[in-house]
Amino acid sequence: DQVLALFPFEPPLMQAAGMACDFVGHPVVAEPVASDADIAAFRAETGIGDAQILLVLPGSRRAEVERLCPVFGEAVAGLVATHPDLRVVIPAAAPVAELVRQATQNWAVTPVVLDPRTHTAEATLHRKRTAFRAANVALAASGTVSLELAAASTPMVIAYTMHWLSFRIMRAMALIDTVTLVNLVSETRVVPECLGPECTPDRIVAALQQVMQAPQAQDAAMALTMERLGQGDEAPGLRAARAVLARL
Repeated sequence: DQVLALFPFEPPLMQAAGMACDFVGHPVVAEPVASDADIAAFRAETGIGDAQILLVLPGSRRAEVERLCPVFGEAVAGLVATHPDLRVVIPAAAPVAELVRQATQNWAVTPVVLDPRTHTAEATLHRKRTAFRAANVALAASGTVSLELAAASTPMVIAYTMHWLSFRIMRAMALIDTVTLVNLVSETRVVPECLGPECTPDRIVAALQQVMQAPQAQDAAMALTMERLGQGDEAPGLRAARAVLARL
């Protein structure tokens, strides 16, 4: 009878299909952001110091990690060739934490893996948020994580691959030219994507170098994304409750 939408572009689509739909904002805008003190403590705790941080996010599902870690590892090696002091941080999801450790043990740079199995849920979330805010650039699998990065003002490159046939079918059916939510919400195309056959180490390295040379290029799009998702307005939970009450 009623849809509560997280994205501002959804209501017209739902309404065109005959459903009542209210945009209530995305929960990401209500999440806390790490402070400068948190970042300083994180850099000291991990021994990273003042080095540049590449945040790597290979996904939360086993199949994603198995597909992306080898490609991401080669990309890291290529990037380290020109940025030898770069440090890599991977906030691992609990179901794939051990797989991430195994898949990255022979990388050119030994990553700092934030393993949720060694901390409480609260501490794990805090360390993840701090890592997002501390990073200079991120390499991430496609998904909602791009919004978390935007909330932390961390410039990013999005990369994803899948079975070649699945990719060709999806590409043929797609009505949009980007899969990154920051690009979609901000109506820009500033976040580079390496998708399907373009998800290669060379292309990822080139995209990361481009972002590192001009990290401010994504600032306006990330800020606009957060604004359009409801940042600064009433909390999404309250907006959702008011929308439900208004239609009862």
